Amino acid sequence: MPAPFLSYLRVYEPLRAFDGASGARVRAALARGPLTPERAAGHERELCLRAQLAARLLPRRSVDGCEVLVLGGASGEPLVCPLDTRERAAAAVLAFLDAEAPVLRASALPVPEAVARRQAEAAVAELGQAAAHVVSASWTVPLPWFALVDPEERQLRLDGRRRVWWRVPMGRARARAAQAERIVRGGLGDGEPADVLAETGAWLTQFDRASVVELDYGGVVDLVDDEALRNDDSADQVRDALQALREGDTAAAQASYDRLREFWADVAGKQRTC
Repeated sequence: MPAPFLSYLRVYEPLRAFDGASGARVRAALARGPLTPERAAGHERELCLRAQLAARLLPRRSVDGCEVLVLGGASGEPLVCPLDTRERAAAAVLAFLDAEAPVLRASALPVPEAVARRQAEAAVAELGQAAAHVVSASWTVPLPWFALVDPEERQLRLDGRRRVWWRVPMGRARARAAQAERIVRGGLGDGEPADVLAETGAWLTQFDRASVVELDYGGVVDLVDDEALRNDDSADQVRDALQALREGDTAAAQASYDRLREFWADVAGKQRTC
């Protein structure tokens, strides 16, 4: 079964950043053994399917509540990304309740809507003042995410489990998000791209500065063939568009954006045939 068609932004924090109850859960997950990014999406899908089969709204706490990905830190201290599956599923439920029609809400939920909202709000509150370490997008990669990365640092693997990813030091990712937002607002005014950059930048400030940010195409790679992945220059196009906006060349910026929009619209359009 292919991985869910999701792309990801992940934050890996130093182990020392986790304390209290969340720190205990993270250390217990490390003792059980971390997941790999390639396994994480399928694992999360399995947890959510188990909940549905048991007529539950959300994955359970305990083992369901904390699995982690790990990177080696430059200082030898591990960098850890909790999946926060339960809390992210709860946030998705709240977004669904706010966006969909009553008939669809009633048919899709295993519990009454008022109960679903109460359970989801309680699960989101379990994060406390912390932020989820993972955000995802379905069927595409949000174009503003590419503003965080250096095109030349892309990692591409086509043998075995295909994967495309970047890793960026937190300080650099924050600076790039802030700079890109300023450029976009100055060149195009307020709008969705600037808002996504602002939201992403605000999210990144909630983590330790020694963290690492990972942009991962995730299961979206299964919608793109090998040749297209080799030739994919999305990060370059975003960099070129930002440079054009900085120089006041809106026509060149629009040309880069149009090429990107066409490519990713074609990828997203495959949801009609999958």
